[in-house]
This record gives sequence, C-alpha cells and structure tokens, in this order.
Amino acid sequence: MAEVVVLGAGLGGTVLAYEMAAELRREDRLTVIGQGSRYHFVPSNPWVAVGWRARQDIEIDLAAVMQRKRIRLMPQGARRVHPEENRVELEDGSSVPYDYLAIATGPDLAFDEIAGLGPEGFTQSICHVDHAERAHTAFEAFCRNPGPVVIGAVQGASCFGPAYEFAYILDTELRKRRVRDRVPMTFVTAEPYVGHLGLDGVGDTKGLMESEFRNRHIKWITNARVTGVDERLMHVEELDAGGAVKEKHDLPFAFAMMLPAFRGVAAVRGIDKLVNPRGFVLVDKHQRNPTYRNVFAVGVCVAIPPTGPTPVPCGVPKTGFMIESMVTATVRNISALLRGQEAHTQGTWNAVCLADFGDSGVAFVAQPQIPPRNVNWAAKGAWVHLAKVGFEKYFLRKMRTGESEPFYERFLLKQLNIEKLKATTTDQA
Repeated sequence: MAEVVVLGAGLGGTVLAYEMAAELRREDRLTVIGQGSRYHFVPSNPWVAVGWRARQDIEIDLAAVMQRKRIRLMPQGARRVHPEENRVELEDGSSVPYDYLAIATGPDLAFDEIAGLGPEGFTQSICHVDHAERAHTAFEAFCRNPGPVVIGAVQGASCFGPAYEFAYILDTELRKRRVRDRVPMTFVTAEPYVGHLGLDGVGDTKGLMESEFRNRHIKWITNARVTGVDERLMHVEELDAGGAVKEKHDLPFAFAMMLPAFRGVAAVRGIDKLVNPRGFVLVDKHQRNPTYRNVFAVGVCVAIPPTGPTPVPCGVPKTGFMIESMVTATVRNISALLRGQEAHTQGTWNAVCLADFGDSGVAFVAQPQIPPRNVNWAAKGAWVHLAKVGFEKYFLRKMRTGESEPFYERFLLKQLNIEKLKATTTDQA
C-alpha cells in the first residue's frame, strides 16, 4: 500500500487528484489536503468583482465529489511539510504521512511587501473569491461617486493577464452604467512593455493590448515600481531601461485593483533544497524535486526562472493549459513509480489562453510557453469573450462530476479548434 498525498485543492490539486484516483492500485490511498472543502474557479473572479457572477455561480463543494471518488479530503490546511520525515503537519497539529507527495498549493499573496497594498490596505484584489466579493462591494460604492481608477500588477507579479482582463471588463461595465466619462483610468505594470505578460509577449500582444488601451482611453505606465499606497493615492516609480528612476508618479484613485507579487506558501517556504529563496518548489523535467525524489509539484508553486532580465522584476505565469500538462506528467510519473518503473513523462508547458475583455478578448497560443517558440500567435475578437463564458460552464460542470480529463486541451484545442482558427482568422497579430 502507498500513501499518495496532494497538498492543495485549487485548480492543479483538484485536477491532479481526479486523474490520480484513476491511476492508483486497489491497495493505495489518496489524500487531498486543502484550506476548506470549497473550490472556486479563479478565472471568473474579475466577473465577480463587477457583479457579473455571484460566489455561488463559480464555487463547488468538493467534499461529496471526493468521497464519491474514494479520495480522502482533509480541509484543515497544512502548517508545514517535513520532507525528511515524509509527512505533512496539519494546522490542527495532526500529521499525514506520505510515500509520494504532490505539492499544488498555489501562491502566497505578498501584499505585505508594499505598504498599503491589498484588501487589508487601500487596494482591491481578484486573486481569491473572497477578495473579489470585497472588490464588488467597493466597486458598487465607487459607482455612486466615480473618480480615477488605477489597475495593474506590482513588481514581482507573475500573473498579468487578469489585470488586463479586469481593466477591460471594468471599462465595459462602466460604459454600461453610463459613467465611463467620469472615470480616468491608468494601468500600472511592472512589465517592460504593455502585453509582455511575463512571457516576452505572444504574437503581437504588445500591439493588441496597446491598441485596446487607446481605444478605451486607458493610459499606462510600464517599468513601474509601486513604492507605497495611501488612502486614495498610489506612489509609483517609473524606471528606464537601465533600472534608474525615470519619473515619479503620485496617482490619485477612487478605486484601485493591483495584483501582488507571489511567493511560496508558509508550509514550504524556507525548506532547504525543496524550494528557492522565494519559496517556490524546485522541480526537474519530470515535475520531481531533485533532492526529495518522492516529492512532485505542479502549478503556480513551481519555480520557473523569468524569460529574461527586466528593469522591474517580472515573474512567469503558470497558465491553466500549462498546469494541466504538469498534472498529467506528475500523475503518470507517480503511477509509474508505484509499479516499480521509472518516471519518464514530461509536461509540454505550452500556453493556450483566452483573455476576456468584457465584450471581446484576445486568444493566444505559445508553444512552448517560454520563448523561442514553435508557435507564437495571438488574435482578437468578440468570439473570445463567448468562448471564455463557454469554458467556464464546461469546466465547472466537469469539476462537479469529478471527471478526469484534460479540460483545457479538450475545450480549447478540440471544441474551439484553435489550429483552424490560427489558419483562418483575419484578425491576427
């Protein structure tokens, strides 16, 4: 009998558990450790923040699904991983032993690294459904007394797409409410140029995003370092290509949403040879830690170096499609080890993404995600918004039924036929 433990019940952890359950031997046991038993679909959080979705629309109680799939769900949360002892210490003081551990915790949100940042400070967030609900409350109050808006991502952030999405979605909603003319908007980002996305761009995302900003009257500041946030005022340093301060900005706001930098969660942060100095898990090409060979990791918690130097630090995003490939590789490798074979499967680490703009959007394909690439394509159109809505419904339905399948691959590549769209679209970059 082998104890297989999945630490984390977000996108990567839940999908990994579903796939792993089908690969276990009869005598093995699968345990998932999460913070509570409820899963929420993070890509829908921007919609929650403007009132297009409610929490119950995008949230699933995993307890019944896990029980049906004979997966033990432990909602206490993890206090500390002890890789030398092959156990995970839980928040209630108990421990779960493991023969194989798959870490899929997602990130810790480092709001504290900038004074005044985050829901406990003066800016909003869409990183968690709790934050999105608070952002919605703040947004409704803002709409009764509109003023300047600042949206973006701070230094060290590694997830830029949602910031762009929220800026465009906010613009769309403000126009629907007929108050857009009373709302100056500024996009503030650590990226060296608009559309960099932590990926050095995909296709002409630079041109597409800049054009969209101009069309929607959104100003932008790149190479931006947020030095602090006061109530209704954000302090930003704009750096030049050499990293010197080019200009300082004091940006007034009546509503602000800034994505924070990510770091590893407390349960693994600081463990020598398991994580890097930022707390992200070190893995080889098989998603396996080089030192602790029975520990794997998938998703945002994985350490990936940046695509190249930038004046302001920019991390690399871990997109859903990429996470899915990490999951499949991990499941196959643990399955092989359980049967006395070698780990041999590698994730593809490709990116296929839909970025919603509220009334249109951008789709992009990066194969592989880190350049240089074999495929480097982006296109814009109203179909992207409709596709994202369709994917949300498809994904949540599959998660509720506990089906184990490559969600992103099946929907994006097969149902949307991305390859055909790449060949035929007239709105290409």
